[in-house]
Amino acid sequence: MAAAAAVSISTASKALNDTGRMGAETRERVKRIAGEIGYRPNALARGLLSKRSFTIGLLTNDTYGRFTLPVMAGISDALVDHGVSVFLCAIEDDPALAQIHVDAMLDKQVDGIIATGKRLDRRLPVDLSNLHVPVVYAFTEGTPNSVTFRSDDEQGARLAVEWLVKAGRRRIAHITGPEEFFSVRERAGAYHEVAGHREPVLYGVWAESWGHEAVEQLWKRPGEKPDALFCGNDQIARGASDALRERGVKVPRDVSVIGFDNWEIVAAQTRPPLTTVDMELKELGRQAGLTVLALAEGRSVEPGVRKLPCRLIVRQSCGGNAPKE
Repeated sequence: MAAAAAVSISTASKALNDTGRMGAETRERVKRIAGEIGYRPNALARGLLSKRSFTIGLLTNDTYGRFTLPVMAGISDALVDHGVSVFLCAIEDDPALAQIHVDAMLDKQVDGIIATGKRLDRRLPVDLSNLHVPVVYAFTEGTPNSVTFRSDDEQGARLAVEWLVKAGRRRIAHITGPEEFFSVRERAGAYHEVAGHREPVLYGVWAESWGHEAVEQLWKRPGEKPDALFCGNDQIARGASDALRERGVKVPRDVSVIGFDNWEIVAAQTRPPLTTVDMELKELGRQAGLTVLALAEGRSVEPGVRKLPCRLIVRQSCGGNAPKE
């Protein structure tokens, strides 16, 4: 390639890497010719020169991929323009398997590791605190003094319940998952702050069957029935919507329903399509990717937990239009 551009190998390398001193015309000519002949720099040589592998390891125990896949999409989007690749290692909840994958990542000389999982309040079953490469945590609990990204569940729940209040709903029940989950407690706290304590919080499991059962419980009680349901995830919301329909209760005319997660395959196929809170996991992954890249390049990053705001996705289960202020 250097010969085609009539420059030395050193000059060609500096031009392609935007380093060194040379005329703008020379730099542009080298890049133009490199593009015309389809030149690709040797990744191994580039790594030897920079002492980097241009790879990031992604470690997760979310083997189903519900949370990890959008996080990974965001990481890849953030890093692709920097010539950095991401490879995923699924460890389930097996400490021995986790250590094997971490050792393999280190053997491959990754520039950094991003740890992610299936809940905010649990660490992966492997110690990542004293590695010689930077580690960033995304949607899982980090170690002390680490950099951790997580969704702001409290803010997301408040978005949902405030939307229902503005829409004129006054008897808002909350059907959610196991109380021992940190995210469940955060969402329930925000729910009470906005809606008060008139209606109960029903704790259960992350399943459609629980949403169906919870509606049965609510409608068997004497007195007025809820006019809105804020559900802890989209599966619970779909089960609740099915139970309401079976009882002849119209959604959203009689009861508005909101879920959490914006799991497209569930939300779009709920009848009617489900209004839900999007945790912006792709953006969370993007921020984590840029941060681990900054650390790999030696830049200073302040440790701590970064909460990223959620977004309400309005569909027909609440009427399809945002309420007026």
